[in-house]
Amino acid sequence: MARTREGDGKPVPQRLLAAATRLFAERGYDRTSVQEIVEAAGVTKGALYHYFGSKDDLLHEIYGRVLRLQQERLDAFADADAPVEQRLRDAAADVVVTTIENLDDATIFFRSMHHLSPEKHKQVRAERRRYHERFRALVEEGQRAGVFSSHTPADLVVDYHFGSVHHLGTWYRPDGPLNPQQVADHLADLLLRALRP
Repeated sequence: MARTREGDGKPVPQRLLAAATRLFAERGYDRTSVQEIVEAAGVTKGALYHYFGSKDDLLHEIYGRVLRLQQERLDAFADADAPVEQRLRDAAADVVVTTIENLDDATIFFRSMHHLSPEKHKQVRAERRRYHERFRALVEEGQRAGVFSSHTPADLVVDYHFGSVHHLGTWYRPDGPLNPQQVADHLADLLLRALRP
C-alpha cells in the first residue's frame, strides 16, 4: 500500500495534484506523461495509481476541487441574510477571486475538458450547470423584486459575467497593475451596472 506522505511531508494525493496541475497548465494535458507527473511529485507510479486510477482521474479531480470550492462559496453567499444586490455582488466578485487564485486550474479547465472521458465530462458539465443555475437564480430573484432590470434575460447576464471570468487566464498576471480583489470588484461592478433598472 502506498504511503500517505512521502518526501516533503505533504500528502501524496496533494503532491500529485499540484504537480499535475502545474504540468497540465504549462504543457497541456496531452503533452504531459504520467512519468513526468510522478517525477515532479517525487513519488512512484504505484502511488499515483493507488490514489488516482488514471491521468484522466487526475484531470477530473482538478476540475472537481475548484468546482466544489466555488459552489460551496456561492451557496453561502446566496443563502446569506443580505439584500439580493449584495449577495449577487459578493458571488460575482468571489468567482473572480477564486478563479485567479486557481489560475492554473482555470487554464486547464477551458483548455483540456475535451480530454475527459464521456462520463466524467458529463459530470463536470452537470456541476458547472448547477453553479450557473444558482448564480442565475440570484439575478432572477433581483429581477422579480424590481431591484435589477429584466430588460436583459438572466441567462445572457450570467453568460456575460462568466465570459469575463473564463478569459482571466489569457490576460491576468500576478505582477500586473491590479490584484485579484481589484479585478473582482471591477467585474462585479460592471455586472451590477448592467443590471441597473
